[in-house]
Formats: sequence, structure tokens, C-alpha cells
Amino acid sequence: MRHKTWNWQSQQWPDFTFDPGKLAHLEHDYAHRSGLLLGSTRHIAEDDQTTLTVELMSDEALKTSEIEGEHLNRDSLQSSIRKNLGLNPPARRVSPQEAGVSEMMVDLYQHYDAPLTEELLFEWHSMLCSGRRDLEVVGGYRTHDDPMQIVSNRLDDDKVFFEAPPSETMTTEMGDFLSWFRSTSPGGTKRLLPLARAGIAHFYFLNIHPFEDGNGRIARAISEKALSQDAGQASLILLSTVIEERKKEYYAALEAHNHTCELTDWLLYFGGAILEAQSRTLAIVEFLITKKKFYDHFQVMMNERQQKVISRLFAAGPTGFEGGLSAKNYLTISKTSPSTATRDLQDLKFKGILNTTGERKSTRYWLNL
Repeated sequence: MRHKTWNWQSQQWPDFTFDPGKLAHLEHDYAHRSGLLLGSTRHIAEDDQTTLTVELMSDEALKTSEIEGEHLNRDSLQSSIRKNLGLNPPARRVSPQEAGVSEMMVDLYQHYDAPLTEELLFEWHSMLCSGRRDLEVVGGYRTHDDPMQIVSNRLDDDKVFFEAPPSETMTTEMGDFLSWFRSTSPGGTKRLLPLARAGIAHFYFLNIHPFEDGNGRIARAISEKALSQDAGQASLILLSTVIEERKKEYYAALEAHNHTCELTDWLLYFGGAILEAQSRTLAIVEFLITKKKFYDHFQVMMNERQQKVISRLFAAGPTGFEGGLSAKNYLTISKTSPSTATRDLQDLKFKGILNTTGERKSTRYWLNL
């Protein structure tokens, strides 16, 4: 039985189509939330803005790698990002994979307005694949004669989910892609609204699959770059985090469009993922604003032990400690005696700094935000 034609084999390729009317509400919500994010970040203290930048970049570096089955160390990623930002972190051993993805994330953040070129893509690929001896080409398009296929990993099922254009066409395909990316930019002759452009760019690049490895991570970086170009500032949203949590949905949406250039349903999925990523970033920003107000009000009311524990609670992020802070947690963090811990916790509760749930040994403490 002959397989259906891949989208890049159709006469329509690469003239992607979609229904702008069905995407209009997502574009409207995206613009609204972008304004909220821009306004909110202006109320964050400079130190917290640095913290926010490092946190978001390290989360994205971690999750964009996890989507591809690569599990990295968050502390090492943060250390590498801080180093690349010139923040002089404590010395820490960092793997080539951690260093590479961190370098790409910082480059994406600092040079969001730089044109997307072949040279830049090669630089990103070299960062991601530094030291890889299993690849024929690092920092260049694939050249192997074998078909570039996405296949199942099951021994009893050799299903081919997708086959990309042959290696010999990469220079032409990518030349067309980069030309399309320029023309659809905010100053381009065929400008697209941000969600449509980011979603099509992601899909278009992945379907070409120009590199031996790293295509998914670079595709997500290209989407972030598209959004940043539209916003006129670096777009730090938790897109890879959202995709990683619903990875099956992501791959199903891609697979459903392997044989078509009509991308309305793909853009509805991808636009929704971007909006969810925006919401999560906004929640972190609002948390940092609340944190500042909290310390402005309560800091003078706490002793050194209490401040150490409260700082640890804030470090856990908007969701706090999983299961809440226990008396045992307080002992471990503050390194004090049980009787002093009890007095400290009661004092924090009395002053309205902490709320409680449960009773006796099941008592848990939560920041009163």
C-alpha cells in the first residue's frame, strides 16, 4: 500500500494556509497578556528581575532538553546561565550538554533582535552538539544519504511517523525558510501576527529537519525568537515547560499535519500552548511582586532563623513546598532546637506571616500571601 504524500512532497509546499478568523481570539489574548507581562515586570526590583531571568531561562533549558529525552541538572544549568550573563556564579562542574543549551538560551535572550541567519543556526547547533562524536556534521546541515525519518522506538513496530526532505535539498529548503521568516517579521512584506508566525516557523523548521540532531530544541528557540521580534524585547515564557508536560499532545498535533500544509488546527494547539506559557510566566512575576510587598511589611518582624526559613519557602516558587512546611522542615532549615522551632512557628503564625492547615503532627505551614 502506497503511503500518503508527505507535506513537503505536495505542490502546495511550503505555502502554508490557515483560517485567521479561528485564530483571532488567541492573538487578541496573547496581545493582552503581553501587555500585562510588560506592565508587571516594571514593578519588580532589579535583583528579582535578574532572578526571574535566570529562573525562566534555566527552566526552559531544562525542559527543552527533557522533551528530547535529555535530563540535565538544574543547578548546573543555572550556574552556566549566570556565567554566560556575566553574573560570576560559584564555580560548579557543568557538562557539555548543560553548557551548550545554556549558551544558546543566553544568546537567544541577549540577541533576540538579531536576524535569523544560516550562520546563527549553525552557531546554535554547535552549542547544542559540542563534543558530539556520533554526528557526521556539527554546525552544518545534515549530508547523509539515508532518509531522515522519525520512527517509533518499539522493537515490534517500525512505524515511520515522518520522513523529512532529503539531505541534498537542505540548502535550498533552508534558504526558502529563512526568506519566509524575514518576510513575515514585523517589518516584512508578508507580516504575520505573532502566534501564527511562531507556530508556522516551528512547524516549518521541524518539517525540514535540517540537522542530524537538535532540531526540536532549535525549533522552540526559533518560536521564542519570533515572539521576541514581535514584542520588541526578549520573550521569556515557559513554552518548553508547557510542551514537556503534555508531550504526547505535542507530538500528536505534529503528526496530524504531516501530510498537509493547512495548519489551522496546529496553530490552535500551538497558540494555546503559548498562552498557557504566558500565564505561567505572569504567575511567577506576580509572585515576585507579592514577595517584595511581603518583605516590606514583615521583614522587621522576623528573627534571623525565621528569615532563613521564609527565604527557603519563597525559593520554592509560587506553589511553595510540596505538602507544606512541617515543624521537621523548620528544624532542618533553621538548625535550631525543637522548643525554639515551636516558638518561632507560633510567632510566625501569630504575626500573620504563616497560615496553617491540619493539626498536631499533621500541621503544615504556608506563606500568607
